[in-house]
Amino acid sequence: MLQLKNIVKDYVSGDETVHALKGVSLTFRENEFVSILGQSGCGKTTMLNIIGGLDQYTSGDLIINGKSTKDFKDKDWDAYRNHSIGFVFQSYNLIPHQNVLSNVELALTLSGVSKAERKQRAIEALEKVGLKDQIYKKPNQMSGGQMQRVAIARALVNNPDILLADEPTGALDSATSIQIMDLLKEVAQDRLVIMVTHNPDLAKQYSTRIIRLLDGKIVDDSHPYALKESKIQAAVDKIKYTSMSFATALSLSKNNLMTKKARTFLTAFAGSIGIIGIALILSLSNGVQSYIDGVEKDTLSSYPITIQDNSMDMSVMMETMMGMHEKETTHNDDKIYSRQMINDILETMSDKMTNNNLAAFKEYLESTDSKFQEHTKAIEYGYPLTLNVFNENGAAGLVQVSPNQLMKTLGLQEAMDASSFMGSSDSSMGMGNEVWAKLPSEKTMRDDEYKLVDGTWPKAYNEVVLAVDSNKEISDYTLYSLGLMDQEELAKNFKALQNKEEIEAGKQRSYTTKELLDMKFKLILNTDLYEKVNGIWVDRSDDEAYLKKVVDNGQDIKVVGIIQPKEGALSKSEQGGIYYTDELQEYVISHVENTDIVKEQKADKKINVFTGTAFSDDKKMDFSTLSDEQKMQLMTMSEEERLQFINSYNDALNSTYDGNLKKLGAIDLDSPSSVNIYAKSFDDKEAVADLINDYNEKQKADGKDANVISYNDIVGTMMESVTTVIDMISYVLIAFVSVSLIVSSIMIGIITYISVLERTKEIGILRSIGASKKDISHVFNAEAFIIGLISGCIGIGVTVLLDIPISIIVENLTGVTNIASLPVAGGVILILISLLLTTIAGLIPSRIASKKDPVEALRTE
Repeated sequence: MLQLKNIVKDYVSGDETVHALKGVSLTFRENEFVSILGQSGCGKTTMLNIIGGLDQYTSGDLIINGKSTKDFKDKDWDAYRNHSIGFVFQSYNLIPHQNVLSNVELALTLSGVSKAERKQRAIEALEKVGLKDQIYKKPNQMSGGQMQRVAIARALVNNPDILLADEPTGALDSATSIQIMDLLKEVAQDRLVIMVTHNPDLAKQYSTRIIRLLDGKIVDDSHPYALKESKIQAAVDKIKYTSMSFATALSLSKNNLMTKKARTFLTAFAGSIGIIGIALILSLSNGVQSYIDGVEKDTLSSYPITIQDNSMDMSVMMETMMGMHEKETTHNDDKIYSRQMINDILETMSDKMTNNNLAAFKEYLESTDSKFQEHTKAIEYGYPLTLNVFNENGAAGLVQVSPNQLMKTLGLQEAMDASSFMGSSDSSMGMGNEVWAKLPSEKTMRDDEYKLVDGTWPKAYNEVVLAVDSNKEISDYTLYSLGLMDQEELAKNFKALQNKEEIEAGKQRSYTTKELLDMKFKLILNTDLYEKVNGIWVDRSDDEAYLKKVVDNGQDIKVVGIIQPKEGALSKSEQGGIYYTDELQEYVISHVENTDIVKEQKADKKINVFTGTAFSDDKKMDFSTLSDEQKMQLMTMSEEERLQFINSYNDALNSTYDGNLKKLGAIDLDSPSSVNIYAKSFDDKEAVADLINDYNEKQKADGKDANVISYNDIVGTMMESVTTVIDMISYVLIAFVSVSLIVSSIMIGIITYISVLERTKEIGILRSIGASKKDISHVFNAEAFIIGLISGCIGIGVTVLLDIPISIIVENLTGVTNIASLPVAGGVILILISLLLTTIAGLIPSRIASKKDPVEALRTE
């Protein structure tokens, strides 16, 4: 039984006092459907909030089951709302990051109902409103009518004595409104339903009693109820106070944080930086400098010193670019002037570009006077060799696999060619485009880099191995390139994608080792692509019939083994490919040398065998002839790409004797195009650099300046300042760690406060179903707790992961084990520290949240 006795409610607004209710007295039956009508601002919603315990009256008395509420404390009102009242709002007021089932269960969690019973009762309530099959949807996945049904189910799940509905059909269409009203009418058969509405027709059709308010007073009651004093019975039931478990608070906060994953992770990661710093200091202690030295030495000794036949002093280039603003001229007129930049850089490039005589250097390296062998584990020579390899048994027939034609098939060759800058299509390969490569010449290098998975290592010139990655996988790029998958089908799919058409998703394929070891390819020489016609040699590579005939007569190449990179190998293959040996390289070079076309070209160095005419005068690149666009593109290239471009440009100007030999694949093994020198250790690498300097000094002393070697050890240059940088980082880390935890705690407090502002309506919803101020505080303390836990775990996890490579490197270099190992107790303590600091940081925001007025919170959008 519910009774209002002379209820007065005043609001203070600035200097004025607003009288919302002026002595309202009402008595309600235990089960009836009451509609409260009146114009906006007459006090309808205020009266409903007072009945529901969300708002407190100024004077008078609200009597519940014969018990006065004048002495009710906050916890009494919370228990009253949770056990006796069910709210249904116009705007549904569902928690968006909770699913339907969790929204309905929420009131039961405050009542201390077990998890199994909560779920059963929530499903039963949803079944009553016709939503049993929607329990795992989020509110934003439902219609307005469905969301209002969820709100009704939530209001009924605790079996309240009173159901309060504030404009329940205000946001619904007519048809849906009727459904909701039918549902409320059915509910009113066994309990009191009080509805505030502006719709007198609905009130008249469904209500058993209509009360009209005007300016805070009752002006009409269609079916008043006068209760005799003798019938009033004081409530004897012990009040069951509500309490939200910390697990429920964690669940609510977890679901909210999951809707903002990126922000949560970034906040937690930022909060973990201090933990990472402290944990690393605990882990590394006095071994930090040993670790740094180990990393530096291991890295520098792993990368080779590379010497190209063409080289450029990059330090001079950098000095030139840095000095561009040193010469400044002041202009006093109103004109805009150009400033020399690109031309100066290009002129510097032209002046500083040198040709290394690698033939003489190779001869010295292999002589008895050389001391390089004492400090190196391998010296590898590179040659500009292009292998012409075909797969006769490809997925779509004959496929050229080297030079790789996949990009050309897809229409992307120009993007991959270094020579596309000139608009030519001479180049047969692009950087990183090839899937055929050469194994290291030295067996020790080969064994250091790769291990045999199946089959054997090549024993003859026509035997090769197939490389897979560390997971025994080969990229589909390689499979298409080798003809194992249909390139034409890929091209069709690519065009379809360009046309915004859908294609069937690719499926992962698998091959037995026997299938792969049975692969065979056909090798032909560059010279095989030319046929002598009327006294000159003609390129027949575009003649399919001729090409088929040449391929049929080509040399068989067999895959005899499958290899993969060793753990920690420098040359880790990410896509896989075919690796051939020095023997195959020498076979191709020697056979090209004995072909008629090469012999004819070498017999007369003045006549071009492709034209039958004399070669033109040798011309070199003139940078002044380049367009501004070409100059800018040249500047963006790497050194290797730039050199390749310049060579291609010179070839395009005129054919030369040397150019023809290069095109035919006629290579002198005594004149490599590059030399890679692999040092045994960091100290040996420095010794190799000294030996190169000694060699240069000797050449200068002998008057052979043309033999002086110029090279750029880019990795070495980058690592020169590592020690200085690491020292600086160490000092900064000490200072940073001392304040980072405090800063991160403040930041987490701010983030928690932002969450309070974002979840203001949720606070109102929780208070309306009986959550106490303490419960609200728990929710936001739980959010700070979760972020603190994630921060601590991220910090410890990152530290443990960093400890693994640190320990391995230090152990390999020094033999000391577990030099970087975080103690378990230290890790646990750091996580607890993270939890403590973030929880403290969240206390103020959570207290602010708990003090929010539930009525004002519910009005928040």
